[in-house]
Amino acid sequence: MGECGINGISDPGLPFLGTRLDGDTLAGLIVHEWAEPAGGAERVVEEMLAALPDAELQVLWNDAPGRFPTAKETWLARTPLRRHKALALPLMIPTWRTVRARSTPDWILTSSHLFAHHVAPRDLRPLPPKYSYVHTPARYIWEPQLDERGRSPMVRLASAALKGVDRKRAAESRVIAANSEFTRARIQRVWERDAIVIYPPVDVDRIASTPDWRIHLDSSELAQMDRLPGEFLLGASRFVPYKRLDQVIAAGEASGLPVVLAGSGPARAALLEQASQARVPVHIVDRPSNAMLYSLYQAALALVFPAIEDFGIVPVEAIAAGTPVIARSVGGAAESIQLLNGGALVSGFSPVDWRAAIEKAALVDARAAQKATGMFSAARFRTEIAALVGTVGVPGTRP
Repeated sequence: MGECGINGISDPGLPFLGTRLDGDTLAGLIVHEWAEPAGGAERVVEEMLAALPDAELQVLWNDAPGRFPTAKETWLARTPLRRHKALALPLMIPTWRTVRARSTPDWILTSSHLFAHHVAPRDLRPLPPKYSYVHTPARYIWEPQLDERGRSPMVRLASAALKGVDRKRAAESRVIAANSEFTRARIQRVWERDAIVIYPPVDVDRIASTPDWRIHLDSSELAQMDRLPGEFLLGASRFVPYKRLDQVIAAGEASGLPVVLAGSGPARAALLEQASQARVPVHIVDRPSNAMLYSLYQAALALVFPAIEDFGIVPVEAIAAGTPVIARSVGGAAESIQLLNGGALVSGFSPVDWRAAIEKAALVDARAAQKATGMFSAARFRTEIAALVGTVGVPGTRP
């Protein structure tokens, strides 16, 4: 098979991607927590299905039937708990341990950020080889300071018991793939397992192929773009506190640059209040379309990304659009920026930190960084995921 992508699954003696040792096509079961209309984890599942078209998809419940029309749901989908994830959490583990399979798969591939890696269909004994793609071990169990679900006394009490179970279930996976070195380190720390790294798929080829995304905007979006300042710093994410969009405004104030915030969410009112008192103009673009978001990337002096993420798709998208990124010096975003030489990192949020980072970002060779984003492409992801389940015996370690 030769070299597989950038993450070291390689051996010229291994079988061709997506085949058994006897040459027949592999057919498997892909397991995902739940399906939503939008989200980076769902993008991962879409590409898993593209790479492994004979696989079936099992989810707890499917809120995106147009996106995943053949997904099989569990009994939780027929209850009100599908609308209340926090209440459903105690039932997820037993559900994954008792779910029934529609067929007998050659392998199981999980897409896990909570408990999907616990899956063990009761009618599959012995269990087929199980592989896990991990967005993160459940943060509300292992790092509750990063997840509001982990802050309640009841959850803190339960998490002590769940840690042992979660670590035991992680040991069932023949190979674990992490979405970044940052997540890999967390897996090593909490599950005491090593992992390979397979970066998530980002639509970098499509973004980079259009020099000016404004041609895809409608008249109202064009008018909105025309009302924005000629130079600005951009923040783009859901409007929730942990994304730290308040610090995008702080970066603008430190440098005297206008700020544009793109997204939506419950922190919008707080951001509007901060914007009204800011020393620089702050513009909010609500719920931008993809074309609008890509246009904003291209128009911005830099994307400012203060959140600590397990990977961070938005920074890679911005670099693919030709825009440098300023991010925290820890987390998955720092990793991708360093790989691409696509921006600057900050260890603190002082005005001096922001000014120095903005000056450094302005010196980035944005064109070279843009060309390098192919390492995060969907095609690369499909190749590496197919190798993960198609090469029985790949060790769960990375050199």
